[in-house]
Amino acid sequence: MSSDSLRILRVTSSTYPEVVGGVGLHVHHLSRVQAEMGHDVTVLTSDNGDRSLPSEERRDGYRLLRHRELARPLDNSIVPGVAATLHEFVDDYDVLHIHSHLYFSSTLAALFGRRTDIPVVVTNHGLVSQTAPRWIQRLYNPTVGKFTFETGDRILCYTETDKQRLQERGIDTPISVVPNGIDCSWFRPSAADPSDQLLFVGRLKEGKGPQYLLEAFGRLASDYPDYSLQLVGDGPLREELEAQASTLGIADRVSFRGEVPNDELPALYADSRAFVLPSRSEGLPRTVLEAMACGRPVVTSDLPQLRPLVEDVGYTFETGSVDRLVDTLTTVLDADDDRLDRFGTRARKRVESTYSWEDTVERTVAEYYDVLGERTTGSGIKRSLPRQSTAE
Repeated sequence: MSSDSLRILRVTSSTYPEVVGGVGLHVHHLSRVQAEMGHDVTVLTSDNGDRSLPSEERRDGYRLLRHRELARPLDNSIVPGVAATLHEFVDDYDVLHIHSHLYFSSTLAALFGRRTDIPVVVTNHGLVSQTAPRWIQRLYNPTVGKFTFETGDRILCYTETDKQRLQERGIDTPISVVPNGIDCSWFRPSAADPSDQLLFVGRLKEGKGPQYLLEAFGRLASDYPDYSLQLVGDGPLREELEAQASTLGIADRVSFRGEVPNDELPALYADSRAFVLPSRSEGLPRTVLEAMACGRPVVTSDLPQLRPLVEDVGYTFETGSVDRLVDTLTTVLDADDDRLDRFGTRARKRVESTYSWEDTVERTVAEYYDVLGERTTGSGIKRSLPRQSTAE
């Protein structure tokens, strides 16, 4: 290991490809690229109930330690074994990076962060859970969730909107905005024309809004008989959504693809007339950025952090309103191809200029060095500050 490398201990509830989702993908690619940069990265996570998975492995240059899931209430993996691993290893690292404040493993990591001298960085992947009931979140976020955030020496947010929301909740930990990133060499436009298809990619759970999309598509189906809908992903609502499609009489035009490997997604985006994400809450969803990188227009809920992202490259509609979603999808389906192509071209340029994966990783590592520098010049840390290469 070079003299300017860091020892990074990362805690996450899940990672790709065992769980296909935004947090897991972010963690996997961040760890992979940081390892390629020469950093020593260890990821603590859950086996998510799959006992066939090894408890330890090397993956794409980083070390992955899985812990047995004992229960999964509200899609939250309970893994007490993370505590034993943190107790054994946490003091051997330069940075403890916690991903999301919403999970059991995050709370355990925050508890150990309070007792160690190493800097703690917390990435906010979205302030609101898409699974837990609102009454639980009203209790959790101002107490346990706030505890996790305030354990951090630095919080990383995807957007200025997310930063402002944390500040409004009285969290005074320093916050930096580091946008989510996409590998534009992999997610790229196709030369072929898109098919008559709308696409949803995400967990099939209430907060993502697939039920609204099915309802809207059901209302439009008779007027647009050539169009189909693909739902990519899995989750607790799948059986209910399949029954809903049957009740609406559109089962033969709706495809439930289940979880699809990440390397198959670019072709799915490129083959769709538009990507639709009707979520009730989000951070900065990778799926929207992936669709944009593939040169496709997007349709999203009008969440504050998504409005500026989608402006001039797609459409937004009133969150939770099926009527407004129907109106918006009608606009998309009636739009001429040239207009949608212009949206797609602008979308691609926006991702390339602002949301490149290389920039995300470099800025994240820079935040580590910045926090380490503050600790060194302030109260001090147990280890000497690694020297950052002037060649970076």
